Amino acid sequence: MSETRQYGELATQLVMESRRSTQTDTLLKYNDSIIRSIIREQRDLERATEQYMRITEPGNTPPPQLLILQTIINRNKRCLLAYHSHRTDRLRDLYWAVGGALPHILSNQEIRGKLSPHEVDFLRQYNTSVMEFRSDFSYELDIMASITHPPKDIHTLVRVVRDCGVIQTELGSIDFRKDQRFMVRRADIEHLIVQGYLEEV
Repeated sequence: MSETRQYGELATQLVMESRRSTQTDTLLKYNDSIIRSIIREQRDLERATEQYMRITEPGNTPPPQLLILQTIINRNKRCLLAYHSHRTDRLRDLYWAVGGALPHILSNQEIRGKLSPHEVDFLRQYNTSVMEFRSDFSYELDIMASITHPPKDIHTLVRVVRDCGVIQTELGSIDFRKDQRFMVRRADIEHLIVQGYLEEV
């Protein structure tokens, strides 16, 4: 460990990074190097704690150094958990912002470059869980539909903003090409509106 850095300083940097991410409403790149450094620091602290435990005789009051080390260990753990919890919340928000379109998130290289492999796995498992839950209600309710702006009609007029190919709808297949307009059932194309392929006219 560097002489110029105090224990717990790296964990504080992670918390500050999470705060900055919240204030700017962005997902910052996963900070793998600091996390690995904190884990190494934790191992060093745990070894030092074990040494103090060995020299402390049973029944005696533990030395103050032991209490300080244990406090630092617990603080580092809390900071790591807060960082990962914050990132998980951001990923969930991102997932719902694109209407649950996981391929849309994972194909975006800018977003993908900010994620750790574990976060990609989390998104895939989260998507699987949502799809399993959604299938239980598929005939009564679409849990992926927007609740902030409830639809006024079953059908909606849309304009194609970007080519998205042939889409299967209740009325059959439709080839959505740029600048075309269609009157379609909202439930069939809601996800395309959220993803930015279509816009309501």
